[in-house]
Amino acid sequence: MSRRPLGLPSTIWLLAGTHLLVDGFGNIYTPLLPLLIPRLGLTLTAVGVLQMCFQLANSVAQLGFGYLADRWKPRVLLIGGPLVAVSLLSLIGLATNVWMLGAVLIAGGLGAAAFHPPAAAVVHRSADGRQAFAMSVHITSGAVGQALGPVIFASFATYAGLHWTPLLMVPALVPLAFWLRKMPAQSLLSGRHERTGLGALRPYAKPLTLLYLIVVLRTLTAVSIATFTPVMLTRRGMSVSQAAAVATVYLLATSAGTFLGGALADRYGARLLIMVSLVGSVPFLMLAPGLTGPAFVVTLAVGGFLLQSTLPVNVTFAQTVAPISAATVSSLMMGFAWGVGGLSVPLVGMLADRVGIEWALTAMAALPLLAAMLALPLPDHAGPADSPASLADQ
Repeated sequence: MSRRPLGLPSTIWLLAGTHLLVDGFGNIYTPLLPLLIPRLGLTLTAVGVLQMCFQLANSVAQLGFGYLADRWKPRVLLIGGPLVAVSLLSLIGLATNVWMLGAVLIAGGLGAAAFHPPAAAVVHRSADGRQAFAMSVHITSGAVGQALGPVIFASFATYAGLHWTPLLMVPALVPLAFWLRKMPAQSLLSGRHERTGLGALRPYAKPLTLLYLIVVLRTLTAVSIATFTPVMLTRRGMSVSQAAAVATVYLLATSAGTFLGGALADRYGARLLIMVSLVGSVPFLMLAPGLTGPAFVVTLAVGGFLLQSTLPVNVTFAQTVAPISAATVSSLMMGFAWGVGGLSVPLVGMLADRVGIEWALTAMAALPLLAAMLALPLPDHAGPADSPASLADQ
């Protein structure tokens, strides 16, 4: 297999490029909210409900696709998922009512959900002993896509108008067509006689449950910030493009945290990194909503950097704790947990309608403290030398 920069197989770079585009379009909804809210007459509660529907399709559905990827043809999902996601999510500007908007988000989200579990599993299998670093590269590519999405989509829609968003699929489908043609054939991610699905993970229930709950709580905080910060900033007088630029700075900071998280976990241990980063993010995220100008941007960015540095660590930690059903484990930590975390966003929207966005975001910023407490019983380190049985018993 040919090598690419940083010594990783070419397959990982193909998946990273695809991940960048899939997650970029997966972040097309929130930066356009300042335009969609007045056009469709949305309340913040409705904004949260739509985000929940998207999270159900984009994230929770990954559990089903993970099981399918373990037993069926992962290459079909790796190719078909991105094409569906990019094509359908770019139609968001054509929505004329809340039901049409919801249909676009759900259908496009399902395409993204089909891609994520087999992609994470193939990265883990192809990493040649550098799983943590390879997963950091893969997840960072998606985070960079999410970071670039707001400034690209908001600027385009502001300049050209919402109804022209379908044109955005063209510059995305061209590289996808080139990359996906080079995607090598993939054997089954699990053996034909190997147990797969949630039942096979029962011996590893305790550490996986703790990791799962940590991801859920962290995700609720992260999704709340990503969803309501652009709305808060435009209500303070910023233009849609300016609010999108702030969101991009924040998401780029989270991307940097995602990239460095794997390397730091390899050096200091996953459990320690999870606890320190979660606790460290809280004061910054709680302080940010009360600030304005550059102080707000810097404080929010530092909080996001710390909060998201655990993102690849949770995935690789879980795959090492439970070294079976790779796509199912990935979907549990990346998709199902993220989706369940997003299910509570409508409640955050209801809270924001009643007490204001600033107070709602301040309340959500305290959740990583609870997540850090859940990390205390986790094993100090999970690596190739650790036996699965010993990890499951901890």
